[in-house]
Amino acid sequence: MKRFWEQAAAAPVEGGYTILLDGRPLRLPGRSGLVLPRAPLAEAVAREWQEAGGEKGGEMRMEEVPLTRVVATALERMAPDPMPSVAALARYGETDLLCYRAQEPRLAARQAEAWQPLLDWAALQFDAPLRVTSGVMPVAQSLEALAALRAALALLPVLELAALGVAVPALGSAVLGLALARERVDAEEACRLAFLDEAFQQELWGTDEEAVARQRAVMEDVKLAGRLLALARA
Repeated sequence: MKRFWEQAAAAPVEGGYTILLDGRPLRLPGRSGLVLPRAPLAEAVAREWQEAGGEKGGEMRMEEVPLTRVVATALERMAPDPMPSVAALARYGETDLLCYRAQEPRLAARQAEAWQPLLDWAALQFDAPLRVTSGVMPVAQSLEALAALRAALALLPVLELAALGVAVPALGSAVLGLALARERVDAEEACRLAFLDEAFQQELWGTDEEAVARQRAVMEDVKLAGRLLALARA
């Protein structure tokens, strides 16, 4: 769409902070007002809109305002009833990346060394012990462990839940998502752990440009999630 504003700025309102475009409040796609709980997050969203499209009359794309898109999802879709999102994210625990080890001994050893501490942490932190298997055949997780993951996700504020709505599908791991939310890992470390298999294959066979592009896209998503988590608490 065409950029119709010259100045984007965060401003205090009742209940938090909003974004003003030339003095007019930014509205969510459903036409409700955008109200954010913390000034640093509002200022970051305002910077997106200040930079989007370059200048008044320029062509603005929604890809230029990624924080805004995730925040809008949180406030309009998740906030009225977070539980469907909680359940969807918890289901990643059923096939969590960290539970599936390679059959190649050297890669399996790396995975065990890197991933098992996080599974042990999830078992202690959330009472959610997950079973590990070798190869691609599915392993059934206990209903109690999956319920514990749901309970942990349900405790998250809606903006943090929306951040995991980006990170968990990108990483393929509910445990890695919760570790990111609890600051056990940062975005870079979460991606390194998620890409152990790809890194091993690159050592053996060299770089695959398609795989590198996919990893880059995942990294961008996880960095966005990590940024929102930090701003939501700042």
